[in-house]
Amino acid sequence: MNEKTPEYPYTREDIIEVLKSRDIIPTSQRVEVAGILLSQPQHLSADQLLQRAMENGSNISKATIYNTLNLFTRKGLTREVIVDSSKVFFDSNTSGHNHFYNEDTGELIDFDMANMNITDMPVLPENTETTGVSVVIRIRNKA
Repeated sequence: MNEKTPEYPYTREDIIEVLKSRDIIPTSQRVEVAGILLSQPQHLSADQLLQRAMENGSNISKATIYNTLNLFTRKGLTREVIVDSSKVFFDSNTSGHNHFYNEDTGELIDFDMANMNITDMPVLPENTETTGVSVVIRIRNKA
């Protein structure tokens, strides 16, 4: 796959090339969603992305936002970070990293796995292999 990785912020032309490099047809809605999500390294929920699109004067539907985010995740353009069943973020940084989740603010904060050691991994079920480890450490502000 010939992937282009321009510097932030992406231009509209950069976004179209990135989408094409991932075999994603660059429809106007997909370009719009990618333009918001890829404007900087960030974590956005579908609702946050919808709010930003509306602030930009868009009339994109929530269903289109979800479908686009799921497509981007399948194609490796974003990473899905599931904090719990009601809190899913889409991460524009797809490199190997993990997260702190601040329960007070709802903020997701990156941290590098180099700062953490995981020992004594559980025995895997038969005929399986590890494809990755994703860590979300829940934190809250001190009283």
